[in-house]
Amino acid sequence: MANYTVADIQALRERTGAGMLDVKKALDEADGDQNKAVDILRVKGLKGVTKREGRSASEGLVAASIESVDGGQVGTLIELNSETDFVAKNDKFVALAEKVLAAVVAAGADSAEAALAAAVDGTTVQDLIDSEAGILGEKIVLRRVARVEAPVVTEYLHRTNKDLPAQVGVLVGTDAAAGEVARDVAMHIAAYSPTYLVREDVPEDVVANERRVAEETAKGEGKPEGALPKIVEGRLNGFFKENTLVEQAFAKDPKTTVGKVIENTGGAITAFSRFRVGA
Repeated sequence: MANYTVADIQALRERTGAGMLDVKKALDEADGDQNKAVDILRVKGLKGVTKREGRSASEGLVAASIESVDGGQVGTLIELNSETDFVAKNDKFVALAEKVLAAVVAAGADSAEAALAAAVDGTTVQDLIDSEAGILGEKIVLRRVARVEAPVVTEYLHRTNKDLPAQVGVLVGTDAAAGEVARDVAMHIAAYSPTYLVREDVPEDVVANERRVAEETAKGEGKPEGALPKIVEGRLNGFFKENTLVEQAFAKDPKTTVGKVIENTGGAITAFSRFRVGA
């Protein structure tokens, strides 16, 4: 007869997040020893990593950290993905995200590749994620990492669903003067998802393609040939106003722009990063 109780099964399920059948099999194999059963679940989970590789992980959470450094602050933002929102709100998944974030910060990683190679608990972040994926029974992916360094770094995390962890994360780098409006700007970024800080940041090939599309569209609309240059430039300016942060209409006061709001502080914004889970 198995050397464990229903309470043991429940305790192991809460500890690992594994399914009922997997927990019972592990306890059978471990003769009721909880710690051995956890190890068994981990080993079986690692064997299942390859099977999970082809599955989609589009749920999850974003997490951020801001550290003081010489001359300012450094912000780190990560997106950790799971397959389902059920796992995304699991305490073990949230704890994993916190551990991964701490390791990424400690390593100073600024990309997912560098973050996955970072050391944590005597192993790597990649191995830690694979191990926890085995326990949780889903594909888990560290999708993105961003690092923003500035005199002042401000974070904003937004829950799109009150029952889930934060799904949108923003870091904004400013000088001290602009720091007074940085949170409002971060909230604006979360809502309006700009792609670039200023129009000079837009790659030349992107600008060229937008100009081509604008010209072809205008011709298709039968606009006069002589009016095309002005029409094209007008539509290109519209693209910049929609996609560059400083030219967007400010969320809290659409009569002005984000750039004007920053300018009125006498300060400057230097960088930003925005993640939305799965986007």
